[in-house]
Amino acid sequence: MKFQLPSASLALACVGMFALPQTGFAQNKGEIKIAHVYSKTGPLEAYGKQTATGFLMGLDYATGGTMMVAGKKLTVIEKDDQGKPDVGKSLLAAAYGDDKADIAVGPTSSGVALAMLPVAEEYKKILVVEPAVADSITGDKWNKYIFRTGRNSSQDAISNAVAQDKPGVNIATLAQDYAFGRDGVKAFRDSIKKAKIVHEEYLPTTTTDFTAGAQRIIDKLKDLPGRKVIWIIWAGAGNPFKIADLDLKRYGIEIVTGGNIMPAMVAYKQFPGMEGATYYYFGIPKNPVNEWLVANHYSKYKTPPDFFTAGGMAAAIAVVEALKKTKGDVGTEKLIANMEGMSFETPKGKMTFRKEDHQAMQSMYHFKIKADPAFAWGVPELVREIKAEEMDVPVRNKR
Repeated sequence: MKFQLPSASLALACVGMFALPQTGFAQNKGEIKIAHVYSKTGPLEAYGKQTATGFLMGLDYATGGTMMVAGKKLTVIEKDDQGKPDVGKSLLAAAYGDDKADIAVGPTSSGVALAMLPVAEEYKKILVVEPAVADSITGDKWNKYIFRTGRNSSQDAISNAVAQDKPGVNIATLAQDYAFGRDGVKAFRDSIKKAKIVHEEYLPTTTTDFTAGAQRIIDKLKDLPGRKVIWIIWAGAGNPFKIADLDLKRYGIEIVTGGNIMPAMVAYKQFPGMEGATYYYFGIPKNPVNEWLVANHYSKYKTPPDFFTAGGMAAAIAVVEALKKTKGDVGTEKLIANMEGMSFETPKGKMTFRKEDHQAMQSMYHFKIKADPAFAWGVPELVREIKAEEMDVPVRNKR
């Protein structure tokens, strides 16, 4: 699959098509402050920077280039949580308390997000979670001030189970030992109905040598009949795909995984035919918002937008659409009333905030990896779109 870059005229048409008229008038003040707390530095820096790029592009797109809603200027206050929960918690408190931020967006890490949730409740201000994934964010740790545009672990897991859940399949999981990894594996395990999970391996987030963990997995799988796979769920530094060097083929063991950023998918290229499910890849969704994102990202950065760029844009569009509905009123209760059940168009197509837990319901994409010489990474070719209504994503909160 080679993605055809939209022509300049098409890109301009997309911009014009989605320029939003300015309505209303300033209420109380002529500025709306949005705090973006994310990993500018730390182990998830690559993800955080993509989200920040996408967020600013999304604000530009959703406001038709004006950076205004209802006559009010949008001001973004960026804060670096460094991937540390205590830092993220204090920064969000400072954003709400000292900076008088009206809405916050972020963070990158699930661990940081879980530390930030009580702060939003304390200050009674909206936090739009993007891209932290752990189910517990919109599950048992959730409160009514939390909305999430990013996918959750259950959406990841259910869509990946589509590719792997078949009779006679034995699965071992390899994940990081923190909220993202453990919630992801739990959701995957809960989604598996026909296959059998025979082992769960959790390793520190800083792991660089995967030999010991991989050997434990091999020992569990090697003598089993049927298909044998290792499902990898990993974020940030470290390359768990190096376990392929341990001669997995000798034991008939395959590696499977979900989507990731393009630099991480360089490792996928050695596994042509590998199937999984992904949140986003720039060449898959076919809609005007994604065309705009791809065209403008190429124009500005000379590269296609990546996994978390799309998420940042989705978060920005959600914020702007909510503010448009309230005509610029940043009152929390009014925002909540308008955001519950709200649908909005993103690079992935339509998302809708579920009323029960404010999780954005959205499509995922079943893919098969192609080793295309035109790309440095393994290209995820679309097998089929898994629509939101096809996924029975559990409501896990205590509302």
